[in-house]
Amino acid sequence: MTKFIEEARVVGQRILNATTKQIDLIAPRIAAEAVPGQFVNVQVSNRTAPLLRRPLGIACVDKKYGAISLIYRIVGDATKILADVCSGDVLSIVGPLGHGFDLNAKHPLLVGGGTGLAPLWYLAQSMVDGGIRPDVLMGGRTADDLFWKDMYLDLVERMGLTTDDGSLGTPGTVMAELPLMLRRLHYDCVYVCGPVPMMKAVSAAVLEKGIKCQVSLEKYMGCGLGACLSCSCQGVGRRLKVCQDGPVFWAEEVVEW
Repeated sequence: MTKFIEEARVVGQRILNATTKQIDLIAPRIAAEAVPGQFVNVQVSNRTAPLLRRPLGIACVDKKYGAISLIYRIVGDATKILADVCSGDVLSIVGPLGHGFDLNAKHPLLVGGGTGLAPLWYLAQSMVDGGIRPDVLMGGRTADDLFWKDMYLDLVERMGLTTDDGSLGTPGTVMAELPLMLRRLHYDCVYVCGPVPMMKAVSAAVLEKGIKCQVSLEKYMGCGLGACLSCSCQGVGRRLKVCQDGPVFWAEEVVEW
């Protein structure tokens, strides 16, 4: 697949909640090629530390203006540096990387938590562009984690919300709501991205119903190009490189999460 190293100009950042931001960049070559589920590797600083680029899922693409959006949590030194980037700054990014989601579903359900909802957002946008309005089920620890609901509102047919503390939607994890949705509605594919325990539980429940399921894995990546093997996991009969073979897999392909 075609990939580029692009000097991307920052056109804005906005705060989504206390620990999460969205950064918008002009990267026309990457925007022209990117599909839902792919990611980019971002060099957050020209200094020697942090040395490695950081992988971030593509959350939105505007092919007309050559723009992409990335959504990230501020959790370490690299993302703290990224959070201080201003409009007009230039970042070196590599992409689009990896393989994206299958887009053939006619009645899809998207299930996500945390920043796993970022690549699913681009997926929802692409589905709507293709004439399909998906359902979405999203989980968070508190209502503050579900700022995503406003971003998805105009894209989806139905929306399910769960929070660990019961401050919004159904109390509990997405598994408190998923079985009911699977019984009442007839999905032909479920797309999942988020914390590993959530993805394992959701995919097991979905496959048990005989419904197709794709998962987008989030692993630490040293190079993002399949050379360093830092992101490998066990698949059926072989080791999988998340950055190169994925990050999107059919759920039954993954043995070790």
